[in-house]
Amino acid sequence: MTNPLLGPFIHCMNDVLALSESSPADIWLLLDDRAGNRNQCLGVAEALKLPFEHRDIEYNALGALPNGMTGASFLGLSRATKENLMPPWPRLVIAAGRRTAGAARAIKRMSKGTTKIVQIMHPGQAGIREFDLVAVPSHDTVMGGPNLLTVQGAPHSITAEVLMSAKDKWSEEFETLPGPRIAVFVGGDTRRKEFDSSMAREFGQAVNTMAVESGGSLLISTSRRTSVVSADAFLSQVSAPHVLYRWGNTDENPYVGYLACADATVVGGDSVSMASEACAGTKPVYIYAPPGFVMDKHARMHKALFEGGYARPFGEPYSEWFHAPLNAATEIAAAIHGRLGIG
Repeated sequence: MTNPLLGPFIHCMNDVLALSESSPADIWLLLDDRAGNRNQCLGVAEALKLPFEHRDIEYNALGALPNGMTGASFLGLSRATKENLMPPWPRLVIAAGRRTAGAARAIKRMSKGTTKIVQIMHPGQAGIREFDLVAVPSHDTVMGGPNLLTVQGAPHSITAEVLMSAKDKWSEEFETLPGPRIAVFVGGDTRRKEFDSSMAREFGQAVNTMAVESGGSLLISTSRRTSVVSADAFLSQVSAPHVLYRWGNTDENPYVGYLACADATVVGGDSVSMASEACAGTKPVYIYAPPGFVMDKHARMHKALFEGGYARPFGEPYSEWFHAPLNAATEIAAAIHGRLGIG
C-alpha cells in the first residue's frame, strides 16, 4: 500500500519524469553521513566496474522516524537532497543503512520499477519485499527471503590493487622501523559500550609487549571514536619504536598505508568495517575484544572470522601466518550481475 504522505509527491515526480528525455546514469550511490555506510556502497560500486554517480544524502528532523512511518518517500531528506534526486532515474541504486531505505524505495516506485534497488545491511521489515537485493552480514540475525544475500563481514574498497598502490606510496615512511611492523587501529566508544582509560592502558600495554617481544614496531592510529583521555592512556604504555596518527590531525591519514605496509594488524573489535578491512590482505589479523567490550552481533562476527581463518583473538604472541583476502563487495557485485542482470 502506498504511504498516504507520499501520494502528492509521486504525482509531482511522475510529471517531471514524463518531461525528461535524458538518458539515465548506470548507478546512483545514496551516500549519507556515516563513513561506514559510504565505504560499503563505494566498495560494491567499484567492484561492479560500471559507471556510477554519488548522490549525497542529508536528513531533516523526520529522518529519525522509523521507516514504517515515513514509508517509501523523501520525507526524511533535506530540501537540497530532494533537489538532487530527480529523473532521469538510474538503472540501479545502491544504498546502505536504515535511513536511506525509504528514498531508495521511492526512486524505484517513481521509475515505475525500472530502477533496481540494492540495500546493504538490513533496513528493517518495512517494504523489505520491494528491494531487489538486500546484502546482510552473517552475524546479523534476520529472517531470510528470496531477495536476501548473506555475506561475511562488511563490503569495502580495499582491494589487492589498492594495497599495492598504497605500499608503493607509504613504504619509505616506515622503512626505518624494525620489523615486524604491527599496525594498531585503536577503537573507541560505541553507543552501548565504553572504551575507558583503564581498558585503553591495558590494550596499549599488550600491543607494546607484542612489539617488544617480537623485536618489531607499531604503526598506531586512533579513530574518530577514540576519546582524548583513552588515546593518552593507550599511548602512555607504548615504549616500542612507533609512528602515530591521531584522528583529526591535518596530516594525510595513513590508514591504507598502514594496512599495506604492516606485517600484522591489530584492530579494535568495536567496528565491523575496520575488522573487515583489516582482513582485506593476507597477513595476520588480531581482533581486540575483551569480555564486555562489544555487542553480541560484533562477537558473532569475530567468531565467524576466527572460524574462517581470517583473524585470531588478540592476546597471543606475534607469529607469521596467512589467510585468504576477505571482501564481501565482490560477492555482492557478483549477485548484482547475476541476479539482477546488470553489467
